[in-house]
Amino acid sequence: MDLSRRGFLQAAALTAAASGLTVACGGSGSAGSKNGKNLTLWYWGGALSDKVVAEAKTHFGKEVKLTVASIGGDFKSKLVTTLSAGTSVPDITGIKGEDMASFLPNANRFLDLNDLGFKKVASQYLDWKTKLARTEDGKQIGFPIDIGPTALFYRADQFDKVGLPTDPDKVAAEAGTWEDYFALGVELRKKLPGTYLINNISSVFNMVVGQGTERFIDRDNRFIGDQDHIRKAWTTAVRPYALGLDAKINDNTWNAAIGKNLTTELGAAWHALDIEQAAPDTKGKWRVCAMPGGPANQGGSYLALPKQCRNPEEAFKIISWILSPENDARGFADAAIFPAAPAAYTMPAMTGGDPFFGGQKVIEVFGPAAKAIPASYEAPADAAVMAPYMTALTSIEAKGTKPEDAWQDAVGQAKQIARRQGVK
Repeated sequence: MDLSRRGFLQAAALTAAASGLTVACGGSGSAGSKNGKNLTLWYWGGALSDKVVAEAKTHFGKEVKLTVASIGGDFKSKLVTTLSAGTSVPDITGIKGEDMASFLPNANRFLDLNDLGFKKVASQYLDWKTKLARTEDGKQIGFPIDIGPTALFYRADQFDKVGLPTDPDKVAAEAGTWEDYFALGVELRKKLPGTYLINNISSVFNMVVGQGTERFIDRDNRFIGDQDHIRKAWTTAVRPYALGLDAKINDNTWNAAIGKNLTTELGAAWHALDIEQAAPDTKGKWRVCAMPGGPANQGGSYLALPKQCRNPEEAFKIISWILSPENDARGFADAAIFPAAPAAYTMPAMTGGDPFFGGQKVIEVFGPAAKAIPASYEAPADAAVMAPYMTALTSIEAKGTKPEDAWQDAVGQAKQIARRQGVK
């Protein structure tokens, strides 16, 4: 399941009418486009603050004409196709965080941002985030846009109804570990029949994997998806299913459930906007606290400069300005785009109370989580190798597959995919 701010904003993607930006698909390599005074920027709706990007056009208007294109549909596929063709390549492009690992083996298609001055500003951004867009030999191909520090969203009104604490610090203490969290869910379900703790077990698995420093493939390109850390994540994910705390929700039913029978929700900072849009009538009833077992990261993207960029120096100035801590803070206020620059966390745009969360200053939860996210290695084939586990967990919910059988199926399929991807 891929519940995300990006998904909700897909239908209302950036358009010229909404933002005053020029939408175009032409770029480097197209006829008559060799002029370094013309630069194109590709991204998807919700990836950047529309207001900041619009101001960038004016701010740099004397030096260059910045043309912005909103790319709908499968952004990665369209970018890969364009890069392979070598024509109409954008001067600046977004790269989704989940796709970055797959681009690193082809880093020669992008400029090394270190050559343009990234080293001078790198300390302003979270180190674990910048490393995910860096090759083994030190080439930096991505400039961090945002991150997705995770937390526990919960219905304070329902907690209060059954006599549970509602203060974020107290709830975090009550649900400090995954077992504590599940125990809390058992109590809630007894007192509030028909409610559930989690939307599905795949979301728990994804979170627990993200809390560790190892994933499915190690730095020596060896498959480790059958080792203890992944098995532990699997066992943790299956636990709420066994306890009857799993709502078994898919994309088509989440909107209705979030305002009714889900008492908590695990998600990244940007997920707050999903909840608000899906359940506006619950305004003031939600709160946020630290996630059981510690923080993880979900989502977050980058800007990169393809090697065909017509004016690298000016393009770097543009992305540095758009992604400055000050403008990062504005991006959070505009569209819940959580900054990768910690300096933004103390700025007024991020430190005010959120009315949807009862006036809570949510940065007090997400800021510390962002800084504590463990650094982990993500191999180019990681996403492909992870997919069978997610499918197998869904089969437990949808088909009643026994968890142990599902585990064996997931590991077997993951190994096959790994071999096809050249993993040992």
